[in-house]
Formats: sequence, structure tokens, C-alpha cells
Amino acid sequence: MLIILRSGCQVCRAALGQHSTAVEVVDCRMNREIRKKENGREVGDRGQWASKTEYLLVVAGNVVGLGNVWRFPYLCYKNGGGAFLVPYCLLAVVCGIPLFLLETAMGQYTQEGFITCWMKLCPLAQGIGYGYFMMKLYDFCYVLVQVWALFYLVFSFRSKLPWASCDNSWNTANCVDLQISNSSNRTENPINTTSSATEFWERRVLAMSGGIEELGSVRWELAVCLLVSWVFCYFSIWKGVRSSGKVSYFTATFPYLMLLVLLVRGLTLPGAWGGIYFYLYPDVNRLADLEVWLEAGSQIFFSYSLTIGTLNVLGSYCDYNNNCYKDCFWLCLLNSATSFVSGFVVFSVLGFMAEKQGVAVDQVAESGPGLAFIVYPQATAMMPLPQLWTVCFFLMLILLSVDTHFVTVESVITSVSDLFPKLFRGRGRHEIFVLVFCSAFFLLHLPMVTEGGIYIFQLIDYYGCTRACQDFMAVCQCFAMAWIFGADHFRDIIKHMTGQKPSVFFELCWRYAIPLLSLISFILYLALYKSLKINDGYTYPDWAYALGWTMTLSSVVMVPLWAAGQMCVTPGTFRQRLSILCRPAEAPACPTEDGKPGEEGLTVGLTMSVMTD
Repeated sequence: MLIILRSGCQVCRAALGQHSTAVEVVDCRMNREIRKKENGREVGDRGQWASKTEYLLVVAGNVVGLGNVWRFPYLCYKNGGGAFLVPYCLLAVVCGIPLFLLETAMGQYTQEGFITCWMKLCPLAQGIGYGYFMMKLYDFCYVLVQVWALFYLVFSFRSKLPWASCDNSWNTANCVDLQISNSSNRTENPINTTSSATEFWERRVLAMSGGIEELGSVRWELAVCLLVSWVFCYFSIWKGVRSSGKVSYFTATFPYLMLLVLLVRGLTLPGAWGGIYFYLYPDVNRLADLEVWLEAGSQIFFSYSLTIGTLNVLGSYCDYNNNCYKDCFWLCLLNSATSFVSGFVVFSVLGFMAEKQGVAVDQVAESGPGLAFIVYPQATAMMPLPQLWTVCFFLMLILLSVDTHFVTVESVITSVSDLFPKLFRGRGRHEIFVLVFCSAFFLLHLPMVTEGGIYIFQLIDYYGCTRACQDFMAVCQCFAMAWIFGADHFRDIIKHMTGQKPSVFFELCWRYAIPLLSLISFILYLALYKSLKINDGYTYPDWAYALGWTMTLSSVVMVPLWAAGQMCVTPGTFRQRLSILCRPAEAPACPTEDGKPGEEGLTVGLTMSVMTD
């Protein structure tokens, strides 16, 4: 029997089931009206990007972040220099781009946040969305980077940079000035000495206590910076994508200007090319080290914002016919190119610093907060016009963290609002919800600006959103989309949305390559696990490690717990329940003839043959 679906786009086919034997003509407009009444909201209330430019800027601002500046260059230098680009590029093609397309297209197809989108794809896997939710809450702690950068920015306007000398009230007798020009002076008494930049970071900015057991008092200066960060976040997202899209015109583009300024300055410094040599000198032997491949994959997941739900939400605000297939290539290329160029910015300055101090580059190279708040400020303090370069660097750092932070918060708020549309989609309710949300997390983050706050931050950073969590989510997401929903079916949906059908290569990656590689990485993480230590000295108490593993498991266990819970509450035999939960519970709103989800007319016709007895 041949059945013609007048409104039977791939979207409707998903709703009716891929192998249905009884199909009826579906009027998508009627379905939309029913869904609007059920949800208690209007289609237009959720909003869309005002333009394609805003979408690209917000995504670019989110994926191009701190990891590009303080993580990739160090990993490249540490893991074989130019040779590191081999596993990095290979895993970007096999894992990064396919997952980027999958997550963006999921959001664009369903027009829902990272929790409710699974109801329209595979209800059994909705626990993945709740796992993302937990990971996102831990991700909020990175607002602290913005807080520290604001603190440094204020001090950067002083006539004499306070981290350049030991003439300050917080310095100890073991402090060493930055003005050391040769290795003999540096090595006279290296034991029990600390640089003035390190003392400014540990004693003035953080006022570090003896451990997580000694939180001490709130640092009021950091608390003010924290308040400023959350206020800026609120006004960036209080109107949803209508406000965040406008903010991105500045926050996503200005860091590139600062990056260009710092690149030109770095390349003109004496000793710069020595640093770049250390950055890119290829050590092919390192390619045989499994850890190099693991760190390359981890960097791809981290910098592309994969398996954490952000791309789902950003894609959900796109027009149904947006060409997400083409977008993913350009955005991934932009991300990787920015990481590569950032290496020149960082290592040209480190080369200059090493020459000034008369040491090798590997003795000054660091990653993470150590690079951003000790090494780089130390290097800029040695340049002519140090205040100018310090201000440029910390402005760039602030805007990179601002973009990532407000998009992270917006993705959580969107997903919660989609989960409870009647509660949060009414007039004025969204603004109130965002205000309460930002205020609550400002209060929750106050312990991290205490004297022991750095220990809390490091604990959340190490355990809250680990490589193991991302690997596990990647396996689950690919299994749900490629094997249950159907990789070939999803490729057809992308073709219907964009006019371009992804290569079969993407299907092979979703079905086999990504799950296999992620599972191997997950197992190796557990096998090679090392407990967190601060400065290779401070060991956390047992209860802190238990709390850390609780944070890790809180996102991972959401997937099996949700699946088991739904299997228990769904009526029918085991096989019937499994069949119901593996099929979309609700089809996304079908597009109109002009390709946009709207109110008028039926969708483009599609012929589908269904053979019955």
C-alpha cells in the first residue's frame, strides 16, 4: 500500500514511527495548536535569534574560550609540539565535527532545550539531559576566573604593577623580584624562594588558607568582583536570546582584537622565536604515547563545548532551515585556528620572559590559572609600557570568560523554562526567574571567594565536569541517536532542514568511532585516576575526595536512573515499555512551505511507501 503524506516531512515520520504500518494524513498546523494549548504558551514566546550573525557570534564566543588560550598551547608544547597537531586534527575530524553537528542539529530539529529535546527524540535517554544539567551547575564555578581577572584588571592601572616587586605589605622575606636577568642570580638560592608574582597571586589575591578545612573569611574585594560578574551575566541574558545576541557583538569580537594586538607585540619581543620553537618543535616519538592522544581528545571535547548541552540550546533558537551542516565546519575551524594562534601569543611572550631571566622556556611554561595569573602578568611586567599589555591581556581574558559564562547560564535557564513552560514563559516571569537564579548562585559562590575558596574551586574543577563525564555522555548520546533514533534517519532530517545530506562518514562516526573511542577514554580515565593535589603538596581530606566523586557520579548516574525509573512507571510488558520509550513522544513542529516553523499551511509533501499485508 502506498501512502502519500501531505504533511509528512521527516519530522512527522519520526513522530509516527519509522516502521509504522498504519499512517494517516497529519495536519501540522492542527498539531501545533494542540501543543500550544497543552503547553500553555504561544510559539513566539520562546524567541529565535534575530539574525544568523548573532547565532554565529554567540556560538563562536562560547566555544572560543579560556581553553584556547591557557590549555591548548601548553598541551601542544608538552605533548610533542607540532606532532601534537596530528592526533588533535585527526580527533577533531572523527569526533569533534560529527558531535558538533549532531548536537546542533538536535536542538535545531526539536526547538527545545537539552532536557525536553529528548522527549522528541528518545524519551528513554532523557537522563542524558538531566546529566547535562548537573554538569552545567558545576561549570558555573568558572565565573571565578572572571572574578580574578577583574581583580587583576583594577590593579593593572597602577603606576607600578604590584606583582613586579617585593615592596608590598603581603610579601615575605623569601620573595624574589622579577628583575633577574641571568641564570646565576636565579640559581643562587632557589630553595624556599617565591617570585613576587606568585606571592601577589597566593597572598594578595587569594589569601590562601592552609586547606579546604579552613575557609576563613570572605574576601570582600573578590566578592564585589563576583557581584559585578553576575550582574553583567543577568543583563546579558535577562531578555533571553534578544539580549544575549546583542551583547555578543562586543564580547565575541573584542577578544580577537586583543589577541591580534598581543600577537603583534609578542612576535616583536626579543626571544619570541625561541619560545615559538619550544611550542612547535615536533617530537614524533610522543605520538606513541597514549596520554598524548587522550589529552588531544579531551581538548577537543572541552574547547568545542561537546556533550554538555550548550550546542543543543544554541541550535534550538535557530530557524528550522538554518544550514547547521555548513556552520559546524566553519565554527570548528575557527575554534581550532584560534587555539593554534593563541599558542604564538603565549609562547612568544614566554620566550621573551625566559631570555630575560636566562632560563629555558620549559622552566616558565605553565597551564591554566598558573599561566594566566602568574606567568603572563610576570612577563608583561618586564615589557616597556607594562600597564598597556597587562590591561589588554586581562580584558581579553574577561571577555573570553564572560561569553562562556552567560551562555552556560542561558542554556540552563532555557532548558528549565522548556521543562516548565507554564511557570516560566509568562509575561515578565522570565526576567524574574533569571534574577532569582543569578542571585542564588551569587550567594552559593561566596564560599569560593573566601580564603579557602581556591580549594573548593579546584575540587569542583577536577571532579565536577571531568573527562570521564563527557566520555560517558558521548557514548550514551551516540547510542541513543545513532542506534535507537537511527543515524540514517537523522541524516535525512538534516537534509530536510539544510538541503544537504551529511556524508555517510558522519553516520560511521556516530555509530562506531565516537562511542568506541569515548568508551576507551572513559575506561583509561578510571584506570589511570590520580587524586587531586594542590601544588603537588596539599592533599585533601577523605571527605573532600568523597564529595568530589559524588559530584562526578551525580551527572553519570542520571542516565541509568532515569531509564530505570521510566521503565518502572510506563505501563505494559517489558518489550512494550521499551518500544514506547524508544520512540519520540512528540513530534517537533513542522515547518511551513517557506521552511520556517509557523502558523500557516501544510508542509512540503513527501512520499513514503509503507508495505502492509
